[in-house]
Amino acid sequence: MAKQRAVTDILRQYHPVPDRFDELGSMGSGPKSHWRPLLQQLNLESVDSLNIRAQAVSNAIAEDGVTYNVYEDPRGDSRPWEVDLLPLVLGADEWQWLSKAVAQRAELLDSVLADLYGEQSLLKEGFMPPALVYGQAGFQWPCQGIEPAGGRFLHLYAVDLARAPDGGWWVMADRTQAPSGAGYALQNRLVISRAFPAPFHNLPVTNLSEFFQGFQNSLAGMSPAGTESPLCVLLTPGRFNETYFEHVFLARYLGLPLVEGQDLTVRDDTVYLKTLQGLRRVHAIYRRLDDGFCDPLELRADSVLGIPGLLGAVRAGKVLMANALGSGVLESAALFGFLPEISKKLLGSPLAMPSVASWWCGEKPALDYVIEHLDELVIKPAFASMRMEPVFGYQVKGAERDALIKKMHAHPHAFVGQELVHLSQAPVWKGERDQPLATRSIGLRLFAAATPSGWRVMPGGLTRVAMDEGVEVISMQRGGLSKDTWVQARYTAPSKSLIKKRLQVSDLLDGERDTPSRVGENLFWMGRHSERAEATARLLRAAFNRLSGHDQASEEALLGLQQAAEQFGTLPEPEEDAVPEPLPGMLLRAVSDLKFPGSIASILQALLFNASQVRDRLSSDNWHTLNRVGKPLSPAPTTPDQSIRALNLVLLDCISLAGFAMDDITRDASWVFLVIGRRLERLANLCTLICVPLFSDRFSRHAMLEWLLEVANSEVTYRTRYRRTPELLGVVHTLVIDASNPHSVMFQLRQLQKDLPEMGRKTGQLFPPDLGESLQRLQALDLHPFERKRPDKACEALAELLCDIRSEVYRVSDEIQRQCFIHTRYSDRSVNPD
Repeated sequence: MAKQRAVTDILRQYHPVPDRFDELGSMGSGPKSHWRPLLQQLNLESVDSLNIRAQAVSNAIAEDGVTYNVYEDPRGDSRPWEVDLLPLVLGADEWQWLSKAVAQRAELLDSVLADLYGEQSLLKEGFMPPALVYGQAGFQWPCQGIEPAGGRFLHLYAVDLARAPDGGWWVMADRTQAPSGAGYALQNRLVISRAFPAPFHNLPVTNLSEFFQGFQNSLAGMSPAGTESPLCVLLTPGRFNETYFEHVFLARYLGLPLVEGQDLTVRDDTVYLKTLQGLRRVHAIYRRLDDGFCDPLELRADSVLGIPGLLGAVRAGKVLMANALGSGVLESAALFGFLPEISKKLLGSPLAMPSVASWWCGEKPALDYVIEHLDELVIKPAFASMRMEPVFGYQVKGAERDALIKKMHAHPHAFVGQELVHLSQAPVWKGERDQPLATRSIGLRLFAAATPSGWRVMPGGLTRVAMDEGVEVISMQRGGLSKDTWVQARYTAPSKSLIKKRLQVSDLLDGERDTPSRVGENLFWMGRHSERAEATARLLRAAFNRLSGHDQASEEALLGLQQAAEQFGTLPEPEEDAVPEPLPGMLLRAVSDLKFPGSIASILQALLFNASQVRDRLSSDNWHTLNRVGKPLSPAPTTPDQSIRALNLVLLDCISLAGFAMDDITRDASWVFLVIGRRLERLANLCTLICVPLFSDRFSRHAMLEWLLEVANSEVTYRTRYRRTPELLGVVHTLVIDASNPHSVMFQLRQLQKDLPEMGRKTGQLFPPDLGESLQRLQALDLHPFERKRPDKACEALAELLCDIRSEVYRVSDEIQRQCFIHTRYSDRSVNPD
């Protein structure tokens, strides 16, 4: 009785809408039994403690960098994913029926695709109007007659469901092209199961790993790998796609290389991955790219995201596509009315779960019915390629209604009328003392994966929640919430993971061969940009310290800092006959003005772009630091003191990134490129910095030695060694010759002479670039001339040597780009294309 009263307590503050189906079942006989473990936990805690749990969920989402990108969103192009504290809970009996119905529908749609791109008996026998297929962009004519590798057209299927008034389920939409949401559902599970561990285990909740394991194994098992170890990749449109986080997350979870179209190439109807070791054959592609963009040769000629010749490889049966190209043809609500009879023909059984009642206006009787019953229907676009928002018939009046009807008469094939569904409702956590729970409309997206033994349905899914009370349309683009979906297990199952039950020798050998060359290239430039950001921040901080009076500065010292900034590209070089801008204003712009290509803000922007391309290679801590690194520059500092504080914070994060580079990333071939990028950039920066005082006159040179040590991060090293004010001989030795100083030219050259051959071994390069000649010239440097009172000739000779070393750095950088990141022909290091 006490537990029953406790459950009732929290329901007193929950007020569902009377005419809607309530998922909690709080009215009448009370909440459903499978909700009770969660409700009992809620009643054990105060609103404040539950708000702490909700904040922990938000923090976990932020720390994991979970985003849902929305184009032109005022909150930025990487909007944080939003998860409600309370899951949707489904009972074991209901789930058993749901999973069978979803598996049946997936099998039906796979059979429909096989017919449409094969014999087309459905069209010939009148089960489906030809205009419904041929009249839309989703039907890909070049795919006609292709038999997919593995025999399946669908490998991952998603379906959007809503409750009928009697509690039954209706299908609202089929997702057959490149369904999204499975990764977000998994992320929700990871976060919410940690928020409520006790009810999660007490229910108990069915785990999701077996679903993903089945999908992972089916990609490998159905691929045309033969005796080879199958290589499966996840193809993404790139970081600007709205669900890019999910692509990264799933690639990491499933153990698949995350690739973009530019990472793949087709040779002799075979798909290859451009890796750091050369070309490696790809056997299966899990794509998150829409049909038309996949091959610019045969599908959309304007696509820059696809792989030229991909369809030829599919046609030859040399690569498995999940899902098959052309599967987007079924993402049309206009098909709903025809599926019951098609199911009887193809499966020999009626549909277990009905679609929401729909009328395709391309048929005259259906058009007449829709117009006559407009107030009772929702008008939707017939095809997924159309850009049209749903229109609720009862909301359009007068001239607007007449205009809609006119459009429907003019283009009847473009419209579908659907029965107006009053979505079911579920509780969401509001967190207010007087009303901790609120009601919101919800929809459920479920997922099914094809396996050799049949369809496996994810025991859970993505519950989508309307953004406000009373809203009928659920859209993540408009700011909707999501929920974890708990399915009650019939028994407690042991936890499982996606780790292979048994490794093979080929798995151990191939682990490093799957790194796309694009990943190495972005890590290379990530290393260079992070080092450049740190050096530029030190340079600007030294200038601001002297401008603000924190350090005594002569005019010559400031002039040297300005010259160094111009050499770095941080400040624009002065134009002839132009009135020079005051130095303080230019330095402020060099901190946060994106219009300055060499500004800190611009460098950090480039760094974040490179990092976003390799997000699946970075730890959560590393990514968290990257997300934070530019925050001190917003809002832009307006004074030297504000700039110094901002630069100090930027430097701390840059130092953290240096630590991550050396101690956080697995030391495979890609890591070598990150380190080499950092060392090349530091070497070039040191040469640039040191040359400024060396090319100056004796008086100016002496005034620059203090800031030179500071900017080169060697001030403490010098003072510890020599315990005196900076002198030329000691500074030259510390910054140029001292092999124990990690911020010296000699140190970088010696390390690069170790790293470059290592890069060659890891990538299979026969002749990796080297800096041996530069190292020999530096080792032969005689420091005795720097003891003289007038060492001008020695300074000039050393400056010319450093300029030569910097030129060699740029040559090595270009050579790495040419040898490792560009695949224009068969490489001696590639696999045999035959």
